[in-house]
Amino acid sequence: MESKDYSVLKIYASSTDKMGMKLLYEHIVYLAKEKGISGVTVYRGVMGYGLSSTHISSSKFWELTEKLPIMIEMVDETEMLETFYQLIEPELLKMPKGCLVYLEPIKIKLLKSGIKK
Repeated sequence: MESKDYSVLKIYASSTDKMGMKLLYEHIVYLAKEKGISGVTVYRGVMGYGLSSTHISSSKFWELTEKLPIMIEMVDETEMLETFYQLIEPELLKMPKGCLVYLEPIKIKLLKSGIKK
């Protein structure tokens, strides 16, 4: 495998957070695709809280619209993720709610593309 520096960029926020008129996670996923980020996954948390939380959010089967913690995870070359973060940072800073973002180097063991559909 080529020797490139790869990282994971993770954004922790709430499922109800918005960037403009779109949900934060939707906006970031579509923008990442547009900017050529290799892959993005959004995880919905079962339970959690953040620095600006006044209560603990939890998932219950009868509360389908509950505000839940989310994590947006993207993996790509470090330089691509740094550039992408610089693009979204001003918008994240404008959000009234809190979030956590970190970039961590990773070691890719297998990077295999499938057939594009």
